[in-house]
Amino acid sequence: MVGSHRDHIKILLARRPSFQPGRYSVLAGFVEPGETLEETVARETYEETGIFIKNIRYFASQPWPFPNSLMIGFTAEYESGEIVIDGVEIEDAGWFTPDKLPGLPSAYSISRSLIDIYLSQWNTK
Repeated sequence: MVGSHRDHIKILLARRPSFQPGRYSVLAGFVEPGETLEETVARETYEETGIFIKNIRYFASQPWPFPNSLMIGFTAEYESGEIVIDGVEIEDAGWFTPDKLPGLPSAYSISRSLIDIYLSQWNTK
């Protein structure tokens, strides 16, 4: 999962087909054998949106409802690229400003925590 920002004012959010209408979240994916967590974050972001990221940093972890699973959150910065969604896992993605956010995940999720941290940092500038 990654909370990525561009020009320090926008956050990259995406919408999976299984989400409730209008709901967006940070990107998510699964680690492949032999990958570091940081490599997973970079790969998933590129595969799902065509965006390259840098300065990938651990944020937090949260138990996940699948058996033997753990959600690990990271933040990252935009490096390059334009959004090109994969059309399979992601049906829409975009750069959002704090004043024009779509529907967001539950307040108790790590994905929402990532978004809230971004918003609190933006509000202090």
